[in-house]
Amino acid sequence: MLLHQIKKSKGYNKSGKRLGRGNASGKGNYCGRWIKWQLARSGGGMPAWFEWGQTPLTQRLPKLRGFKRFYKLVKRYTPVNLWKLQEDERVEEWMTINKEVLKQLGYIKKTNELVKILAKWEFSKKLVFENIDAFSEKAKLLIEKAWWEIK
Repeated sequence: MLLHQIKKSKGYNKSGKRLGRGNASGKGNYCGRWIKWQLARSGGGMPAWFEWGQTPLTQRLPKLRGFKRFYKLVKRYTPVNLWKLQEDERVEEWMTINKEVLKQLGYIKKTNELVKILAKWEFSKKLVFENIDAFSEKAKLLIEKAWWEIK
């Protein structure tokens, strides 16, 4: 069923809103429109950056040198998933995983970027991680669990 095929229910007889019936009704001659000002005129409107009386963004940002934007202060990690390492046939058991190996395997582009190991599903390969910047909590648990299973 499409929208143009829907019919009104039997007994439905509500009429539409009657506009322009006097100002006392709340639906008078300017109902739904601005009474004056530039928005009531044809072609009138506000520029996209207008903030309706709030201090504009261009005035809120600092003008002094040395202002640091937040995204430059945030460390950006390149994520590497454990399940990708597990399914990769080039990664063998007891292999040492570091940034050089991850670059050779194609998981990261540069060896100087920050790497974070993430986990999604189960992980059972015994791998040795060296020189990795961060691990998620679940990744830590799965790696430790894989190591405890061998003992």
